[in-house]
Amino acid sequence: IMNNLRNRVQLIGNLGTTPEVIDLKEGRKLVKLTLATNDTYKNKKGETIKETQWHNLTVFGNLAEIAEQHLEKGKEVCIEGKLNNRTYDDKDGNKRYVTEIVVQELLMLGKKQ
Repeated sequence: IMNNLRNRVQLIGNLGTTPEVIDLKEGRKLVKLTLATNDTYKNKKGETIKETQWHNLTVFGNLAEIAEQHLEKGKEVCIEGKLNNRTYDDKDGNKRYVTEIVVQELLMLGKKQ
């Protein structure tokens, strides 16, 4: 059981972007999204502080089809996936580092429209 926890992320938040759909080879799709999670705490003065963290999400395969059809900016979702780190060179030749969550499970929350 503990082996399943080695690289596992669960988050509930609101989508910060409309799904960006990328068509891959053989009819497969990749969907990129951002997810905002909020945390609140009290500082030393007793003031409530709200802090937002942004997470990059990637969705592949059948789940990408569902994301493309049903997700939109602002929608509340619960996701489960794994962290993935990658690098690439930008157009100026600078090395860029990206941490993203590869979504393996997706649950749409909130009220139905």
